[in-house]
Amino acid sequence: MLTERFRFLLNRFRDRLWVKPLAVCLLSIAVAFVAKFADGTGMAKFTPQISLDSIEALLSIMASSMLVIATFSVSSMVSAYASAANTATPRSFILVVSDDASQNALSTFVGAFIFSIVAITAVKNEYFEKAGLFILFVLTVFIFGLVVVTFVRWVDRIARLGRMGTTIEKVEHATAAALRRRLNAPNLCGVPVRSNLEGLAVYAANVGYVQYIDMAALQIWAEQSKVRVVVAALPGSFAAPNNILAYVIADSAERTDIDSTAVALAFQIGGARLFDDDPRFGLVVLSEIAGRALSPAVNDPGTAICVVGTLVRLFTLWSEPEPVGGKQAPKYDRVEVPELSARDMFDDAFTAIARDGAGVVEVAVRLQKALGALAASGNADLREAAEYHSRLAFKRSQNALSISEDLEAVAKAGNFKTKHAESVSSSDGKQQ
Repeated sequence: MLTERFRFLLNRFRDRLWVKPLAVCLLSIAVAFVAKFADGTGMAKFTPQISLDSIEALLSIMASSMLVIATFSVSSMVSAYASAANTATPRSFILVVSDDASQNALSTFVGAFIFSIVAITAVKNEYFEKAGLFILFVLTVFIFGLVVVTFVRWVDRIARLGRMGTTIEKVEHATAAALRRRLNAPNLCGVPVRSNLEGLAVYAANVGYVQYIDMAALQIWAEQSKVRVVVAALPGSFAAPNNILAYVIADSAERTDIDSTAVALAFQIGGARLFDDDPRFGLVVLSEIAGRALSPAVNDPGTAICVVGTLVRLFTLWSEPEPVGGKQAPKYDRVEVPELSARDMFDDAFTAIARDGAGVVEVAVRLQKALGALAASGNADLREAAEYHSRLAFKRSQNALSISEDLEAVAKAGNFKTKHAESVSSSDGKQQ
């Protein structure tokens, strides 16, 4: 039951830029003293004699260069973060910060600097003997080679970090991971909602967004209190003191002494939405990226078209009839959780694109083709939502496009031939 909670906490640590460098610093201090263990063995008989000057020179070079490289890497990463926030959307910042390659590179540089400082101090104080000096020399050469390889790989990575294509890819991967988790557990490992909402309402104590629901805690409390909990606010929902988080329904209708404090505590509320358990947030971020690209200041329809293709891939993933490995069996039979609504997800994904791209013919055409492809899927909910948004997008294009040929291209892409023929013929008659 602690697996999901541990995953949530681990992801929060990954979002902190200092966690990995601190861990590697502690590891590098330990590695610097590992060589001392060789002095207590008989390795001195077989190891060659290593000059103190050669080790000191190598460690001095590493110590002086690693701090400069680490500082340079931090400045480059900050520039990449600013670029991602300015060109894409500020909501993508957390994904760029948690980039493993950048964190690993920074950790390697800082760790190598700490290792060289500790090792050179120990060498100058004659802490190591013959075998220890040889092991220290081998470790120094290995770390030096690791730094070179990491730096070369990191230069290639930092050249792409913060760019529009990389940011969209990161948002897509985070959203796809959240969708897969929800596909495997549509009700968060609870059971579908089957109770009427006439129980005790539990309100939020803080203002923010629901980031995580501790289903295990709700299940344990419900079993002890002999009640059922109906979740009303899924991860991503806005919470305020007048907003209902859940309903508590007692097994016995006569019970009135229910303390629902534990229910409110099971809802993790923070100041921002997170990608982990909120697939709709990823769709919103992608929509924001497309909306900014379609603004008059940017005027980049190609990015909006790229986002539309990304959304089609995500909804195609969502329309899979059965996830790989099958759905997880309900573990929390006393917690009822509603499933995600396809209409709400389409509203998050396509409303802004249809509104801002209604007057851009290439975006409107691509949007109609994308919605047509989703409407052809075997999922009835997706088909209904796609058809609705296709009609709505075409209405927006009718109001935004003034050239009949552009509107004809959009109508052809969305199979609105009859309505478009009438509108074109009437407009041609008026012009004559």
